[in-house]
Parts: sequence; C-alpha cells; structure tokens
Amino acid sequence: MTIKLCLEPVFVTGASGFLGQALVRRLATDGSAVTAVSRRIVAAQQSLRVNVAQSEDAHNLLAGHGCVVHLAARVHVMNDSEPDPLAAFRAVNVAGTLNLARQAAATGVKRFVFISSVKVNGEQTKPGQPFTEADEPNPQDAYGQSKHEAEMGLRQIAADTGLEVVIIRPPLVYGPGVKANFAALMRAVQRGWPLPLGAVHNQRSLVALDNLVDFIIACTTHPQAANQTFLVSDGQDLSTTELIRGMAQAAGVPVRLLPVPVWALQAGATLLGKGDAVQRLCGNLQVDIAKARNLLGWLPPVSIEEGLRRAVVG
Repeated sequence: MTIKLCLEPVFVTGASGFLGQALVRRLATDGSAVTAVSRRIVAAQQSLRVNVAQSEDAHNLLAGHGCVVHLAARVHVMNDSEPDPLAAFRAVNVAGTLNLARQAAATGVKRFVFISSVKVNGEQTKPGQPFTEADEPNPQDAYGQSKHEAEMGLRQIAADTGLEVVIIRPPLVYGPGVKANFAALMRAVQRGWPLPLGAVHNQRSLVALDNLVDFIIACTTHPQAANQTFLVSDGQDLSTTELIRGMAQAAGVPVRLLPVPVWALQAGATLLGKGDAVQRLCGNLQVDIAKARNLLGWLPPVSIEEGLRRAVVG
C-alpha cells in the first residue's frame, strides 16, 4: 500500500512522547507540514508548548489543519498515587480529548485520529480467540475505562458535527526509547540474566513503533478510515519465551531461559503480590488486524525481527 501525504498540515498532540516524536519525525520526513504540540518543545516544522486539550481557545492553533492526531493522554500508571484514579484519567483522557475534538470540529478540521488502547477491549483473550473491533468493550481498569468513555464521546461529536473520527487501539508498543516493563525485560536479556520464562506458551500481540506510526499516517488520509475503529499489531503473535529469544538474537547475546512451569510462576508471584505482572507475561492477549488489512489495504512494513533489532540498538 502506498500511503498518501496529508496535503493540509497535521496537528499532533503529545508530540514529545515516545510515539509522538517518532510520528512527527516521520511526517516531516515524508514532506507533510506538522504542528507539534506538547508540554515541552520538540523539533518540528512548528512546535508549540501548550496544554491544548485543556485550552478553551485553541481555535487559532487548529485553524488551517486538515487532521488532528491526538496522542496526549494520562497513561496507564502502576501504583497510582491519585486518591481517585478514575477522576484523574477522566480529566485528561475524556474531558481533554472531547474539548479538543469539539474545537477541531468548530474550526473546520476534517479528521480526528485518536490513539486509544487495546485495554478498551479487555486485559486478556482466550487461546485462538483474538480481540476484534466488533467485540463488546470490557475495560478492566480506570485507564481503559477513560479511553472507552473518550471513544464514545468522540463518536457522538462525529455524529453531531460531521468530524471524521478514527480510533486506533494498539497493544504494547515497542521500539527505540521504549520504557517500563519492556525496557526492563530487554535489559535483563542483554545482561545475560537467567530468566524463569522458558516454558511460557502464551500468545501476545505487539506493535513495533514504526508499524504504529505507519498505520497512524495511513489513517490520516485513507477515505475508508473515516469513522472507523481499528486494532493494530505486527500481524505475528509471540509467546513470552519467543519474545525473549527474539530480543537475545537482536542483541547478539546468548539467551538464558529456565523452563519454570507457569503454575509455579503464578503461585510465587501471588505470594509476592505480583500476580498482575505474571499475568501480563504469561497470559494471552491477541488482536485481529483483518479489518486494517481488508478495509485499508494496510500491511505492517516492519517485521518483528526488525522491530526488535531497532528497539535493541536504539
């Protein structure tokens, strides 16, 4: 598939983040005009430091743009210290998103691409039964709930105003500069630490940073993307054991995996209060990207092997 340039400037929020920086860089490289908005300045054709989602007067900033890609969000927080996490997520991910979308519609922006989360679908899948866009939403935490509520609000704004809304629900995103649990696992592999994950036969969908960026760009212009919801991934699922082996191969280091049974990992983690962490490592979470393939003709341009290599070398 040949991805067309967005002829009108693209307005990107959250442009200083892991995904935002990669998206702005790719748009600029492709020749698209970009306005990059964040709480700190990043390199772009036009960069603004502003919390635009909370602004009531963003019309001047949005004027002349054909598409908004809304990445800015309060992200999933481990051990959240907020007294009311759902209220904190709603303030940014729901109220902020809908405020920006209403102003975009009033300013004449044609399309609003919203980066949601697979957590709207749920936390795990049954073997061989991947999530699809047609599934009933089943968010299990405050972050997923806030993304679901934002999606519903955006669909109503689209119906009321004619703004074209595209919703993208990625699973775990990895690539150069990735942080959190994926980065910790990658460091452990690179340092040659023995890991008790040699007998995990689950299946999980991931998406390489460059694949997600490519898909977002496709959604800024493809006529069939308007008012659609998409799941996106690399199109090839891995077990945790396979993922670790792939990391080791990408890093050029030997892998040290101990074949500890999953039930033993789960029992030990429960005793240590780390049951959720083991669920993420050992459970299934698959997504079906048939809709992206069939409706948009989109195929992931980067293989898992290449995506892991890019993540490792940075």
